[in-house]
Amino acid sequence: MAATGKLTGRTVEVDLAGRLVTVPEGGLYDRFRMDTDLDEVERDPRVSSVDFFRRMPKSRVDSRIGPTLTPNFSYRISTARLTMLAPTKAIRARLPRELHPLEIAPGLGIVSVMAFRYDVCDIDFYTEAAVGIAVKPARDSGLGLLDLATGLKNDSLHSYVLSLPVNTEIAQVRGHDGYGFPKWVTGLDVGIDTERASARVANDQGGLDLALSAPTPKQTARTTGEHVSTLTSYTTIDGAWHSTTSQINMLASGTTRLPRALDLRLGEGRMSDDLRSLKPIRTIQLDVTTEGQLALHMPVPTSIQGRS
Repeated sequence: MAATGKLTGRTVEVDLAGRLVTVPEGGLYDRFRMDTDLDEVERDPRVSSVDFFRRMPKSRVDSRIGPTLTPNFSYRISTARLTMLAPTKAIRARLPRELHPLEIAPGLGIVSVMAFRYDVCDIDFYTEAAVGIAVKPARDSGLGLLDLATGLKNDSLHSYVLSLPVNTEIAQVRGHDGYGFPKWVTGLDVGIDTERASARVANDQGGLDLALSAPTPKQTARTTGEHVSTLTSYTTIDGAWHSTTSQINMLASGTTRLPRALDLRLGEGRMSDDLRSLKPIRTIQLDVTTEGQLALHMPVPTSIQGRS
């Protein structure tokens, strides 16, 4: 069955540096182990093109999850991001001393709530949500006005993530052990289309941790490679700072500033606790990508200038 490329509804176990995780039998990871056949992906009706990936060869690297290929490709994704203002004092209380918050004005920084849906991916379908803090690029202690402008335009953003729940084992192990992200597995539903963007994250008891829902902003379609944004995230691995770069090929996306019809609900759980600790003041922007593609690179060591 695996050779046919059809999902069986069953799972198989795979070894990630001594950690056994389950993946769909007949799925992309089961058959290709990150060395996915782009010609086969291109035949998937959910994928509009794989040209973005043909120009980005993978390389084999050793990592904390064993030998692997990088980048990790996601051939069809959708995302939603709420950008919120928060007091710098609250942000600094949650940031490692080595990182500087990106401020929109003195005493006022930026935090975000994000939701991701990976429909076609090297590690198969999964969903993800995040609470993150916008930070200045490593070793940059200036005003950051250019960084702010590009970040709000979704062109280039640097972040420190407080919460990053996912709904599959392989995404959790790769993200936590391989990248150093604060990932755990939970019930997590994400639905994003041209009408509405929504997400619901469950807590450990199956109740509500965090939920969001909003009308999808009008989408602008682009050709592949026309608008590629980057997200750089900072984590510590074995006590050393690393940076992880994500490249997002944005094929259809839109923005609403000062969204009014937004429903954000906080419950009891890790995500809600993290967001409350940042004391957000108001949401200033909603970005939704209904069709995109992602190249997630493995983390690399980086030098960071700490704040005095």
